[in-house]
Amino acid sequence: MSTETTHHPITESQAARPVQPTTDYGVVERPLSRWERLYSSGALRKALILAALALVWEVYARQLDNSLLFPTLSATVVALYNGIVSSGLLVKAGFSIKVLLMGYAAGLALATLLIVIAMTSRLGNDFLETLTSMFNPLPAIALLPLALLWFGIGNASLVFVLIHSVLWAVALNTHAGFVAVSNTLRMVGRNYGLTGVRYIMKILIPAAFPSILTGLKMGWAFAWRTLIAAELVFGVSSGTGGLGWFIYENKNQLEIPAVFAGLFTVILIGLLVENLVFKTIEVRTVRKWGMQS
Repeated sequence: MSTETTHHPITESQAARPVQPTTDYGVVERPLSRWERLYSSGALRKALILAALALVWEVYARQLDNSLLFPTLSATVVALYNGIVSSGLLVKAGFSIKVLLMGYAAGLALATLLIVIAMTSRLGNDFLETLTSMFNPLPAIALLPLALLWFGIGNASLVFVLIHSVLWAVALNTHAGFVAVSNTLRMVGRNYGLTGVRYIMKILIPAAFPSILTGLKMGWAFAWRTLIAAELVFGVSSGTGGLGWFIYENKNQLEIPAVFAGLFTVILIGLLVENLVFKTIEVRTVRKWGMQS
């Protein structure tokens, strides 16, 4: 039994017929819906999270119904307003930020010096690694008694513990970032004839900047927490200080909503610095350079 295959020749009219475009492949790209556009906004997502936390705070505090233990958010906002208007809360916050910037700048300067020493020789590298191993695990607040003995009660003692908070976090992360720079980038810099400061500014710092920025954030967070804790101790000792003293003073007077207002101010300042200062730096450097999505 044989099987015959019939071939149908293509006519001239069929060969000349244009190929019709097909739409059977589906939609490759479609416009985002309104909800998807809103959800893609990081600021909006964070605002929704904060709103949810505020709602949980208010509901829980109202159910607890004990302002000495946990005041409501509305009572805290009223206390925050009264603190700004009549209790000098903004002045105390300004005092804290001023001292923080002094300690932060001094810590960055010393960290830069240690990094330069570490990058110039093996002995300097060993020196930095030894110091960070010794002092980085040591809480800055543990040095406060020594600071009081050495510098007395005042800004000098605060700046001393702040330097300790900032120095090791920044130095450790920056040094790790420099060490992690690939040999390919280093050779590119050498081939272009870059040396000294130009080599550091054009090659090392851009390549290591994600680690440097992480160190800056960690140093800020450590210093801010240390400052508030140290001001609480200084408040006990001398009755002066910034936000820490405001919190301590109102705790003694059982003004718990004002205590929460002080803590709320600490949180707000932290959020502003993180989302305005460091986020702006990140967008203009790390994300602009394609190091982060």
